[in-house]
Amino acid sequence: MTPEPTDHGDQADSARATLEHVRETYAGLRTEIAKVIVGQDEVIEQILTCIFCRGHALVVGVPGLAKTLLISTIARTMSLDFSRIQFTPDLMPSDITGTEVIEEDRTTGHRALRFVHGPIFANVILADEINRTPPKTQAALLESMQERQVTVGGVRHELPKPFFVLATQNPLEQEGTYPLPEAQLDRFMFQTLIKYPSKAEELEVMRRSNTRADVEIKQVVSPEDIERVTSAIRNVPISESVMRYALRLVRATRVGEGDSDTPQIVSDYVSWGAGPRASEYLILGAKARALFGGETHTTPDHIREVAVPVLRHRVLLNFNAEADQVTTEDVVRGLIQGVGVEESSQAVRAQMDDVYG
Repeated sequence: MTPEPTDHGDQADSARATLEHVRETYAGLRTEIAKVIVGQDEVIEQILTCIFCRGHALVVGVPGLAKTLLISTIARTMSLDFSRIQFTPDLMPSDITGTEVIEEDRTTGHRALRFVHGPIFANVILADEINRTPPKTQAALLESMQERQVTVGGVRHELPKPFFVLATQNPLEQEGTYPLPEAQLDRFMFQTLIKYPSKAEELEVMRRSNTRADVEIKQVVSPEDIERVTSAIRNVPISESVMRYALRLVRATRVGEGDSDTPQIVSDYVSWGAGPRASEYLILGAKARALFGGETHTTPDHIREVAVPVLRHRVLLNFNAEADQVTTEDVVRGLIQGVGVEESSQAVRAQMDDVYG
């Protein structure tokens, strides 16, 4: 008689099938995006990580680096509703969330309020140049980003699922802009920096821009695919030692809050450190990076890979940092080198393989 498969074997087969589905989904997205976007591999991976972790991304870069094109292209590869909001100084909160209007029934003469949905009611929101609108309007996004709902006239309106905000910001022009408050910055899972392309990549951009060939972008991911990948990411195993490493890294950004003496680079240059949400996003981002890389569990290497985009907008520097031209990225990279790991990535892999096969 043929023996029945063990639970352990069934779990291993299910894990392999899930991993293969994530690989196919991720590879399909990268193939379609590459039809339009040249290079920017790290940026694309960070944005996709945010989407599949149910997070939001703040994309920062100088003009001309295709921030808007990149985000709109990613949205086109998914079977989701897409809405672009151009943030300007005269934009009002109701221009984003929607408003109530009086409607009259011509047959009865009865008047009633009807809610007209704003552009926020879409799956993927491109908040273009988000720092060009006043704080009052910026605050209209806070509830939607955290609660996936908006409240107008005391009535709550649920937003579509899934829901992602991908915002862009220009770091050069500060005149006439409104810096995002820390409370809103903390809602973004990653702050992603787009840098200048390499010489070869810029040459390829020039070639493509001088041809008139229309590029057809296929929708390769459905809402069901996103939900399945999201669930797979949250179920990626992570050891206690890796979680403690992520926690030490976040707590080290806080003056006087670390597990031991405050690192010198933090004492010298940091006035305020990252909050608990950073720890959550470090773990989620590391799990996603593990799956995208074909691994079935999380290691300290994955934590280090996502530490900069998670922490760079959550660490507030002091005047000494400005005087010495030290950036938040310098501080985070210094902490990555200085905060110790209880177990190496190789030891964690061996340990987890013994447990999960």
